[in-house]
Amino acid sequence: MPDFSHTYEVVIFSIGDTKAGTKMGKLQLKDMTDESVLNCVLWEETLNRIDQKIFRAGNQVKILSGSYNEKYNNCLVSNLELVKEASIGLSPEMQEKLFEKIFEYAQKITDEKLKDFIINLLTENKEKFITAPAARLMHHNYLGGLIEHTYECLEIAKSLLQVLYKKIDTNIVYAACILHDFGKIYEYKIDRETGLIDYEEDFQKEWITHSQWGFSMCMTHGFKTVAKMIAAHHGRTEWGAIVDLGEKDLEPIVYLIHHIDDLSAKFGKTTVSDLG
Repeated sequence: MPDFSHTYEVVIFSIGDTKAGTKMGKLQLKDMTDESVLNCVLWEETLNRIDQKIFRAGNQVKILSGSYNEKYNNCLVSNLELVKEASIGLSPEMQEKLFEKIFEYAQKITDEKLKDFIINLLTENKEKFITAPAARLMHHNYLGGLIEHTYECLEIAKSLLQVLYKKIDTNIVYAACILHDFGKIYEYKIDRETGLIDYEEDFQKEWITHSQWGFSMCMTHGFKTVAKMIAAHHGRTEWGAIVDLGEKDLEPIVYLIHHIDDLSAKFGKTTVSDLG
């Protein structure tokens, strides 16, 4: 039997269209007692009655009314109550601190042309970079998520480079860590009130993904190896990669940013709850 006293944590929320042309909300909740996952649906009528701020990732909520399936792992929700509001993301102080650390990594690059390119990008786009989310749903989906993810990638890269047997150009690796998701500052937008993230319509009219943006920018400025690493960082074409890592005879360095990015996306501060 459903227990309406349970407290859940909001994991992800999205709104889509039904075949009938109405809106439908998809909400994934994590049970605070056993961390089991509950997948929920909310029809348009319910969405219109509930303040969108309740769906912020990390919020703690209770289901006041709804109907469950036989296994009690899916629920058609008709009413929710906010128990505890989560942070929307990084504080301005933490955003500034992480930006300074990333800037220090950029300054370590000894290729002057590449260093100037990255420092100019960081300086000219600082405000967007420090506040952008790293994803809409999957990981680091909060205010400042992109800068947190970027810093984690740089720290992971630093650790890996210290133990790998074969010598690798740190310039290329640090550059790829900073630039692989940089296009997300244009791809996503975040509502400062609700914390909900969506795609920027103007970006989608000009570009396919942030990977295409990063690849194109690096190729245009002559940084071909960095461009190829960015093109491959999603691993497979069906996951959004331009270069599929299943191809034969790829340079070993092309694989590196994919694994670094994946480690951060799975084991980093992936949700706003991880910020403490």
